[in-house]
Amino acid sequence: MATKGSAIDKSTAPLAPKKANLNDPNAIKHLLDETASEVVFSRGYVENVALSNVKMAIGVIIIGIALAAQFYPKKFPENKNFLIGCIILYVIFNGLLQFIIYTKEKNTILFTNPLAGSFSSTGLAVSSKLARFSDMYTLCISSSDPKSIAANSPVEFTKSVTKWFTKDGVLVETLFWNDVEKLIDDYGNESRKAK
Repeated sequence: MATKGSAIDKSTAPLAPKKANLNDPNAIKHLLDETASEVVFSRGYVENVALSNVKMAIGVIIIGIALAAQFYPKKFPENKNFLIGCIILYVIFNGLLQFIIYTKEKNTILFTNPLAGSFSSTGLAVSSKLARFSDMYTLCISSSDPKSIAANSPVEFTKSVTKWFTKDGVLVETLFWNDVEKLIDDYGNESRKAK
């Protein structure tokens, strides 16, 4: 027991178990996705935030267009052409944002940079799926640049979420952690097979 003025050692403090509502597939998927990301980070990978930054920049532009349309100093009949221009730009930038999400991001939860000191010029793209009304969770690891010569073949597993959760909704982290680590190892072995 800690006394007044003493520091609590966080390394010996027990971690709170990760828990999800088993009736909420979105909560289950979110918890599994977060844990999969932790496993990837524990392997030394660093998140590549370039796509997120592009999406945020486009979002800022969209907000700027909406604010310009809202607070333009002239009243409606006089600002008709300005509003039409704002609407057209708003639709174009929203379309661009949706195009990026649909073509680049898809089901991807994490893009990484290549491992420091590795010969590979591409990082990982970690994606997942949990279909509605299904207990089958799919985790896929592929190259963040599939057209690169250094890209490996994608690897994936599909398992029931009941393998990793107790009946109370607590994630048995070591089981899931081991499955994700094996998948990362399988992806690394694909590059050795290709050579």
